[in-house]
Amino acid sequence: MNDLIKNVVAVCINSSHSFSKTIQKEIKLIKMIGVEGDAHAGKYVKHLSRAKKHPKDINLRQVHLIEKELLEELLQDGFEIRPGNLGENITTSGIELIKLPKDTILKIGDDVQLQITGLRNPCWQIDAYKNGLLKKMISKDEYGNIIRKTGVMTIVKNGGTIKEGDNIQIILPDKPHQKLEVV
Repeated sequence: MNDLIKNVVAVCINSSHSFSKTIQKEIKLIKMIGVEGDAHAGKYVKHLSRAKKHPKDINLRQVHLIEKELLEELLQDGFEIRPGNLGENITTSGIELIKLPKDTILKIGDDVQLQITGLRNPCWQIDAYKNGLLKKMISKDEYGNIIRKTGVMTIVKNGGTIKEGDNIQIILPDKPHQKLEVV
């Protein structure tokens, strides 16, 4: 990882299942549930289409994180996207989230620990939000592998309150590291 300061840029919530989330001063995270008051919080899957098929699956998508650097990249491509616009709960800075291995722990502030479960799959709602944006969320690496840029999904291993400016510490899992897959 780089030596940049790793911190929280914004925290967001939405109590309904609409696409974007609203910036808050702080959010409370609850162990194995997610963000208090957020539509995606819960022990079992809350994503509407997934919940219809498998309502008793454990929720591996409790908290969604996107890096600020993605928003800056999109701005260069003509898309003005603010924290929370893409549905994330936490916007980070200084971390290449999608390059971290599965089960990495992100320790935020003094108490919160989030465990990365996988990647968010870019969906049609992104284009419904801003036409042409979905195409910018998917690219390929030099080997032709698909890169999904829409952030990571996590579960809450240890709860607490977080806010803009909180530091983030990265705790890598034991090797061998597992590549992130879509959850």
